Amino acid sequence: MALKGKMEKMKMSDGAQVGVYRVQPSGARRGGLVLIQEIFGVTEHIMELCDGYAADGYEVLGPALYDREHPNFQATYSPEDIQLGIKLARAEHPFDLSIKDAQTCIDDLKQRGHVFITGYCYGGSVTWAAAGRCTGLSAASSYYGGNIGTMIDLKPKCPTICHFGEKDHGIPMEVVHKVEAAHPDVKVYVYPAGHGFNSDRRTDYDEASAKLAKQRTVELFRANGG
Repeated sequence: MALKGKMEKMKMSDGAQVGVYRVQPSGARRGGLVLIQEIFGVTEHIMELCDGYAADGYEVLGPALYDREHPNFQATYSPEDIQLGIKLARAEHPFDLSIKDAQTCIDDLKQRGHVFITGYCYGGSVTWAAAGRCTGLSAASSYYGGNIGTMIDLKPKCPTICHFGEKDHGIPMEVVHKVEAAHPDVKVYVYPAGHGFNSDRRTDYDEASAKLAKQRTVELFRANGG
């Protein structure tokens, strides 16, 4: 399937020129969406997710967050690439910069209407942080963000939902329950799946869970201006 968008350079808050995958909406524009990558970078899978939301009426920006440290990083799911992605996420790329890059993307899209954010794995954590720290968001949908438990005191400033897999070995259910208890206003959805259930490239892919989570995400955006 041919990709609908293209990579372009965007100047971020620190002056760095970072690659961003931009795709225009099909049909009437419903709003803007910032879509945040997994630890594997802006891969073909992430671009396809962006295209999917563009088909739903959103102008989508997918920033390549690791461009400063590792330009054009697109990892496979091999053990070696997974370790490289983890090293970038945990040791080399400052998490705060990801939040700032998300804000730059939000500011770009905000000129043309409501802006939403979603993200997966590493991007799920960025989405949670952006919901609490960024300005200009109308709603946020976070997928299995492993660091949410360490940011549990952060209060989302926009309507936010979270998706977790009950078989996720990296995010114990006790953490999910803590998020629910600390944030009764945040709808937490749990699926009969493992980590990464939204990605059809991964062994943990669960088609039914992925479809339901996408449906809930789009419904959230529709209910908040999109």
